[in-house]
Amino acid sequence: MKNIAVIGAGTMGNGIAHTFAQSGFNVQLIDISEASLEKGLATISKNLDRMVAKEKITEADKSETLGNIKTYTNTEAGVKNVDLVVEAATENIDLKLKIFKQLDEACGKDTILATNTSSISITQIAAVTSRPDKVIGMHFMNPVPIMKLVEIIRGYNTSDKVTNTIMELSKTLGKVPTEVNDYPGFVANRILMPMLNESIETLYNGVAGVEEIDTVMKLGMAHPMGPLQLADFIGLDVCLSILNVMYDGFKNPKYAPCPLLVNMVRAGKLGIKSGEGFYDYSGSRKAEKVSGQFSK
Repeated sequence: MKNIAVIGAGTMGNGIAHTFAQSGFNVQLIDISEASLEKGLATISKNLDRMVAKEKITEADKSETLGNIKTYTNTEAGVKNVDLVVEAATENIDLKLKIFKQLDEACGKDTILATNTSSISITQIAAVTSRPDKVIGMHFMNPVPIMKLVEIIRGYNTSDKVTNTIMELSKTLGKVPTEVNDYPGFVANRILMPMLNESIETLYNGVAGVEEIDTVMKLGMAHPMGPLQLADFIGLDVCLSILNVMYDGFKNPKYAPCPLLVNMVRAGKLGIKSGEGFYDYSGSRKAEKVSGQFSK
């Protein structure tokens, strides 16, 4: 396996492309927007510059990594002759089903189709293809070049051969693959999202403020960042989408999104990506200033 296509040049897509390219794979990065591709490549270059500055890689390594990436706005051209496609588009079921139907028609019969979905059923995605045995989840963590975990999710029909191939491939990227079964939220988000949602409920109910909640979890539970800061980092729209998938899948009220989260997403306050969430990022991308609506 040498040729990889990545669908989507956003935060996760460019991180996945970066990781494969740095490991010596030929990467075909695909996005319908030329501007998104340019922004994605700029992000990869900036992240590589940080690695050069920290002497983790050389300038030659950086040049080789960037040289391993080609960009495409046409999906059919971008997936030609690839061994694996990793889809990293927006966490929207209708969009993903449309993409996988297209990939199934455009890719060679032996091409493995993977999705970076953080919650949507692999089995449901696989069902719109003629190769459900070759559809699998590869849930990378953000930031992809740094985080070691990859959740490998088997759909109901995913074959042992494909699962083993993707497990071994993940190891060649320097990752630690962990196999899980296909249920809403998988493992990572099934455990994480209710905690983030409960943190938002705690704020909503006036138990404590933003900084106080985050401080308790950082200092009391040894979390590297507080849950409200983490929700901002992930994107409140993404958190809401995942909670909705789990609520729809389990029909259990414990997964119902907090009304505060719903209203913040409706208001466009999505966290770092929009400049404001529980914290105000207008002056810094670090969670140093609580958003005005939550400050005392």
